[in-house]
Amino acid sequence: MSRERLDETAVAGALAGLDGWALEEDGAAITKTFAFRTFSEAFGFMARCALAAEKLDHHPEWSNVYGKVEVRLTTHSAGGLTALDFELAKRMDRYAGS
Repeated sequence: MSRERLDETAVAGALAGLDGWALEEDGAAITKTFAFRTFSEAFGFMARCALAAEKLDHHPEWSNVYGKVEVRLTTHSAGGLTALDFELAKRMDRYAGS
């Protein structure tokens, strides 16, 4: 999967295929907050996502407080969004049941 930075048109197209993800004002990252009923569910989600991130060799910026997981995806080496960010976002949505 490409680590080349996507242009605005490609970002807009990829973002349109996602539910609940927001583009940061500077266009360099996408963000989403996932809500779960319990800490255990949130942690299980994070564990599944961590395995996917390792396989993709692409890691999220995220934080967890009880049943809430806040995620920010960007590709630092490209200085913005790449196909990897959108692939990981799709997997996260699938693991969350979105």
